[in-house]
Amino acid sequence: MIPSPSRRDVLIGAGLTLALRPRDVFATPEMMQEALRKIVGEATVTPGKVTLDLPPLVENGNVVPLSVAVESPMTEQDHVKAIHVLNQKNPQPYVIAAYLSPRSGIARIATRIKLADAQTVIAVAEMSDGSFWSGSADIVVTIAACVEDPS
Repeated sequence: MIPSPSRRDVLIGAGLTLALRPRDVFATPEMMQEALRKIVGEATVTPGKVTLDLPPLVENGNVVPLSVAVESPMTEQDHVKAIHVLNQKNPQPYVIAAYLSPRSGIARIATRIKLADAQTVIAVAEMSDGSFWSGSADIVVTIAACVEDPS
């Protein structure tokens, strides 16, 4: 009969597993800027028209409410084509993209995201005329979420 491991052996094994795992990987502000360049190319991003609503302080980063609204008449000639959300410190800087059309009626999205740490989150609106507008918000997260590299 094989003896079962003691509680001490299990705790030592778990501790070694945690100690030897790769360190958590976080995006950097530079990685966020690189992700932004992939979206806008060489176009200029102008602050304004975009309202990013995040709570300034959350206890738990696992479920953070986020909403983005863009000033636009949403007509065939003048509408929001896409809303992109990026962050500085999650394992991946690119959070979400929502694609819109004049039939959307209103340029507003709402969702919940995970945030790994206190950071700046930005929302970028791509307009039908090729311009890009942005809004940002700072948030403090007391209990981090998404601290593992998804790869």
